[in-house]
Amino acid sequence: MIEAARAAARSRGTYYSAQYARIAKRRGPNRAAVAVAHSMLDTIWHLLTNGTLYVDPGADYFDRRRDPAIQAKKLAS
Repeated sequence: MIEAARAAARSRGTYYSAQYARIAKRRGPNRAAVAVAHSMLDTIWHLLTNGTLYVDPGADYFDRRRDPAIQAKKLAS
């Protein structure tokens, strides 16, 4: 799983690459790889349990999640 996490971290424009970059900046590359591997396992478990397909949230997920303008739109809707 660590190898898969490192491969996902090298991909461009994905949720896992953004997650790896954010964690590696603070905690280092090894801990970031373990965290991404854990997230991947968690995602796999949810997909198999619910029988759904994976939809990548995108590399800008963390920016969108914390953007006050986007959150204000959600509350207004």
